[in-house]
Amino acid sequence: MSVDILNCDAVAKDIRPSSTAIPETGDILGRIGTLETRLARTNREIDAAQAIRYRVFVEEMQAELPADAMRRKRDIDGYDSFCDHLLVLDRSIEGDSEDQIVGTYRLLRQDVAMANGGFYSASEFDIDALIARHPDKRFMELGRSCVLPEYRTKRIVELLWQGNWAYALKHGMSAMFGCASFPGVHPESHALALSFLHHNVAAKDEWAVDALPHLAHDMDMMPVEAINPKRALMTLPPLIKGYLRLGAMVGTSAVVDKAFNTTDVLIVLPISSISDRYLNYYGADAGRFSS
Repeated sequence: MSVDILNCDAVAKDIRPSSTAIPETGDILGRIGTLETRLARTNREIDAAQAIRYRVFVEEMQAELPADAMRRKRDIDGYDSFCDHLLVLDRSIEGDSEDQIVGTYRLLRQDVAMANGGFYSASEFDIDALIARHPDKRFMELGRSCVLPEYRTKRIVELLWQGNWAYALKHGMSAMFGCASFPGVHPESHALALSFLHHNVAAKDEWAVDALPHLAHDMDMMPVEAINPKRALMTLPPLIKGYLRLGAMVGTSAVVDKAFNTTDVLIVLPISSISDRYLNYYGADAGRFSS
């Protein structure tokens, strides 16, 4: 699927204080035609992003959120109050900026995570072990990625990644990670894809990440000689294929998320592993689309 689905454990009624709104000058992280990407500036924009997440995760993917979130028709949790919210806006849509939001990502830097109880992905994967092995590196978590169905194109994915890349450079990040999902709660139905990931792009040694033991599902369901790589790639969700093109690795085991009706894998992407092709394309100054 073309969305990144994580589960929702808590509901927070207060989002970002209005005093922390981001100024409008110089905050555009990327632009393609009428589409632009930047961080949310106001509570109203964050609320609009949460409404899009609800439309995708609940109405389209049949996630089951806490009762208050379902009542409010917003995908919302406690992390929303201190994460940054990357938006893609279509400026050709009439109305206010909230009406123009067509996609979103939620970004969490390591320093912010440590000041607020840790990373979201740590509810499924052993993130603490990964961080401990890299005391000299700064990590950022990517999550809650979703795009409205009519905007699920290469241009939108490109723009989201331009925003992520510009954000990572601005804050001096060393590596990105986050959950990416397969639809459904039966890992065996994705045996080909999961086995392909296990045999070809598993994170190893200092970058290896296990699922929490009580949640872990084996991804090694088919021998390597039984895997048709071309067919396996065709079965991968677009978001995961996009990560792999950048040079990402995948954790050693999967997690079933019953609340969100997904099977999750952890994506790990050291900045140093991003292929030269994409480094040259996005630009060392993150300014490729901002003019």
